[in-house]
Amino acid sequence: MNVLLNLKTDIQKNLIFLFAAGLFFWISITLLLPTLPAYIQDVGGTTQEVGLVMGCFAIGLLASRTWLGKVADQRSRKLVVLIGAFVAGTAPLGYIFIQSITGLAAIRAFHGISIAAFTIGFSALVVDFAPKENRGQLIGYMNLAVPVGMSIGPALGGFLQVNASYSWLFSISAVCGFTALVISSQLYDVKTKQIQNFDSHHQSLDKARSFDELIHSPALVIPGIVLFLIGFVFGGLVAFLPLYIRSANLVLNAGLFYTVIAIASFTVRIFIGKISDTQGRGVLISASLIFYFVSMLLLAIARTPAMLLLGAVAEGAGAGILIPTMLALISDRSFANERGKVYALCLGGFDVGIAIAGPILGFLTSYVSYRGVFAINAVLAIIALVVFSLKGNKDIASSWRFAIGRQKDLYNLEA
Repeated sequence: MNVLLNLKTDIQKNLIFLFAAGLFFWISITLLLPTLPAYIQDVGGTTQEVGLVMGCFAIGLLASRTWLGKVADQRSRKLVVLIGAFVAGTAPLGYIFIQSITGLAAIRAFHGISIAAFTIGFSALVVDFAPKENRGQLIGYMNLAVPVGMSIGPALGGFLQVNASYSWLFSISAVCGFTALVISSQLYDVKTKQIQNFDSHHQSLDKARSFDELIHSPALVIPGIVLFLIGFVFGGLVAFLPLYIRSANLVLNAGLFYTVIAIASFTVRIFIGKISDTQGRGVLISASLIFYFVSMLLLAIARTPAMLLLGAVAEGAGAGILIPTMLALISDRSFANERGKVYALCLGGFDVGIAIAGPILGFLTSYVSYRGVFAINAVLAIIALVVFSLKGNKDIASSWRFAIGRQKDLYNLEA
């Protein structure tokens, strides 16, 4: 925690507000993870329609990422955070009043803007204030808001689904979103001269690349591809895990599954930041992809609730390592005044994966079981590992050494 204590008092205060806003934001979002698929089915949706509606979340993400990235770079990180929190507060109210599949799909797409905005603004603010030698640590600590929120949200959502009503569920999700909005309003805007690591980047102000240049940069494309494949895995998990548990007659609250994910994610994030800064990002990303493979394999063969929960532990470890480490990696590979666009591009890969996972896997459920869906996801996790191991750096040899922690990142702009 020394990295936090060594920051200036005003920066510490800003990060505290940011963490608190992130906590309520992720509670709002994850309240619906174990419950929304069942709600869509309960109002008459088919398995395919469940996948379609859940996948629409990423349409809003994809449609808004590019614009929001530019706003974060050119106008204000805080404004983008506020947009995300506002949408997180308003979208759940739509689920209360609209029950048609078309209407739910539209609301779900609108809801997707929340994560697009909040994650770009949140991540950019954290990196703006992070000393480059402790970047991985600070990202890891601040992103603890995600697993803490996920440890509360799904469990609370599952409880409300059983003991209250969907209206209460969506209302509380909205309240949490608006709470994040109020807290976010207390953040102060970050000007270029206030960025702590700006001195090392002052020469980069005229080097910010266009989206076209970023799209053709292998340093950023490969992380985007890896995130796309894992986004597909995650999209399938969110869309079909509750239905899988229900159809297999396994006595397990889907909310508990997500709570276990959150606990595992929280645990690994405490330690991985320092490892990322000292041992390199590559070996941690490789480990995370192995955890994703193990998780999906366990879900594919699970016969008991205990095996499902083991899968949750592996998935939580994978997510807890991958997301903060990948954020640190793409931050290393970008200039300070283009990071909004870089996050939009790379995290956009994750969004595309989520967007197409629901509809594609929903279609495949006509031919394969839910177990088959998770087996497909296991294969995709292995493909992501192979891609990263062979293409994650400037050539195959350096990529392999980087992936096993034997070489520094040759794409690091600050090396």
